[in-house]
Amino acid sequence: MLSLFDQTADKAQNLLPYEGEVYYYGKVLPYNEATSFYNLLNDTIDWQSDLIKMFGKEILTKRKMAWYGLQPYEYTYSKVKKIAHLFNDSLTQLLKIVEAKSGETYNSCLLNLYHNGSEGMGYHSDNEKEMKEFGAIASLSLGAERKFSFKHRETKEKVNLLLEHGSLLVMKGETQKHWVHSLPVSKRIVKPRINLTFRTVVY
Repeated sequence: MLSLFDQTADKAQNLLPYEGEVYYYGKVLPYNEATSFYNLLNDTIDWQSDLIKMFGKEILTKRKMAWYGLQPYEYTYSKVKKIAHLFNDSLTQLLKIVEAKSGETYNSCLLNLYHNGSEGMGYHSDNEKEMKEFGAIASLSLGAERKFSFKHRETKEKVNLLLEHGSLLVMKGETQKHWVHSLPVSKRIVKPRINLTFRTVVY
């Protein structure tokens, strides 16, 4: 298992050993700017408990989510169809920053609000049918620092890293095909975190 918690080398290098591309750019927003965006998003985003379907039952999660886009795109997430709100000023500003840093373009954003470390995400891949095949997904983290884990589907090899306040992680290439990723729970984390995943939907 490869751990990247102490990585100090070029953060734009590919962190996966094979069959995928993940680039960690570290803090792309200064602390005060990242905090300002966190507060703006916390106050202005239309946060809703995520409705997921498990074993034929609908369950409301403690974690809050929101789906935004440059157009009112439809998106099926956790087996539930959602219609995007239009980007507000904060999301438009962050989109420009993320596109400039990653060299990619995006037209939508899935946001998650984790109130503390008891809320997380199990291993999964972002390979919904609406997503651009092998398209880049840019993950911007605001708030509490959280561990993030990748696991290869076949070899089970793992790569762990720490997502910092104001940091950017970009997944691209065949990552979603060969790797799954998770946000592990941690009882020691008591502060909230907002995660923005900028994506490209295709119809």
